[in-house]
Order: sequence, then structure tokens, then C-alpha cells
Amino acid sequence: MGNPVTTTSHDGILEVLLDRPKANAIDAATSRVLSGVFADFRDDPSLRVAILTGAGERFFSAGWDLNAAAEGEDFEADYGEGGFGGFPELPGRYKPVICAVNGLAVGGGFEIAMAADLVVAAEHAAFFLPETGLGIIPDAGAIRLPRILPPAIANEVLYAGRRMDAAEALRWGLVNAVVPADRLLEEARAMAGRIVAAAPLAVEAVMAVDRETRALPLDGAFAHLRSGGLAAYERMLSSEDAEEGPRSFSEGRDPHWQGR
Repeated sequence: MGNPVTTTSHDGILEVLLDRPKANAIDAATSRVLSGVFADFRDDPSLRVAILTGAGERFFSAGWDLNAAAEGEDFEADYGEGGFGGFPELPGRYKPVICAVNGLAVGGGFEIAMAADLVVAAEHAAFFLPETGLGIIPDAGAIRLPRILPPAIANEVLYAGRRMDAAEALRWGLVNAVVPADRLLEEARAMAGRIVAAAPLAVEAVMAVDRETRALPLDGAFAHLRSGGLAAYERMLSSEDAEEGPRSFSEGRDPHWQGR
């Protein structure tokens, strides 16, 4: 088997390809590789957005490698700093990850897509969680999905393994866009390009504000925002880029972001 994870980068965008025939299933070793890739992405100031996709057209990822499980790999194995799939639990990541779902997102593959900041799906993609039929539960799915879908829909997906096609996923807000398979990466790259065109410290700040205030009541969220305790927000406010944005607008030119 070749390298299960390959990367390319261009114009501030990191593209990550998961390639583990036949179903792009992820064992602990592959997850640790992904974790290293996304940690490097987090720490590289030249990279602004990552796109994760799977090789082939049938599977984005079948999730946890059940063959590895049958051979004794523990469900609680070491999946790396970023958790299963490399980025979903990665601390300090304030750069967006886009999942380009090129086929079936099953179990842990679906959970990885749930953890992405944006999702583009091919028209033939589908999402489901078969874990309860295997005698286990989708840990991350049980936490994330009820925060995304209406309770009754989330419960059916979680309890009964309901399968959701790309069109329905779009209706429920699980994905941002559904496109023909041959346009999947084109759409993901266009989305990434729009983010790269924005001010890097502003993107970092809005991600930090969202994460640190989402669980707070509205008045508490505003109080935290104005407390001076949100480092990314304060860094953005005092940055040269915060001055460059209005100046470039008034001068009728594109902004020149410096990330400081």
C-alpha cells in the first residue's frame, strides 16, 4: 500500500488527500499521520485554509478501520493530537478546514465531515452512522450531530443509522454546497480562495469568538467579547491589517494583508 496521506499546497491552501483503498478507512496510524499534517498546517503561517478529500469516487471515508479493529486495534487507540481524522480535536487551530466529500461519509468519516468548518459534497455523496448496528456508538457524532440537526432527525440518524443523501444534507445545513463530482475540488478551491482573500487575523478572530462564546448566553457572549480576554480578537483590533482594510477601501484598491 502506498502513502495513505498525500499533500499539496498552493496560494495559501493546503490540500490533503486520504488514499487508503478500498474505502479510505482510517486506522490509528493513519489518523496520527493526519494529525501531524494538520498540526503542521496550524503552525505554518503561509497556509490559510485546508481542504480534505478522499481518493476515488466511492468513499470519502468509511471511518474507523474495522479490519484493524478485528486485528486488535483498540477503539480508544492513540489517534494523535488532533483526534480521529487529524483535525477535529486539534488544539489551537484557528484556520478553516473544508471537507470535499467525494462519496460515502460513513461512521467516523461522517464525524470528520461534521467537524469541518465548511463542507462541499458531490451529488452522489451520502452520510450515515452505522455504529449502533455494530454494537458501539459514534462518540463524536453523538455530541456534534444534535447541535447541527433538529433533534428528531439527529436521533434517527444516530439511533437507526438513517442514510442521508447530499441533497438532504444540504437542506439541513450539514453541507454548504452540492456539485457534480467533476466540479468538487473546483468548488472547494473556490471557497478556500474566498477565505484566503480575507484578512488572516480577522478569520482567526471570528473563529475564536465563535468557539469561545457559542455556549454562553447572549449577554455573557458580548461581555466576554468586550472583556479583553479574547486574545485573537484583541490582536485583530490592534493589527495593521485592521487599518489596511478601511484604507484600501477608501483608496479604491485591493487590500494588502500582512497578518500583523
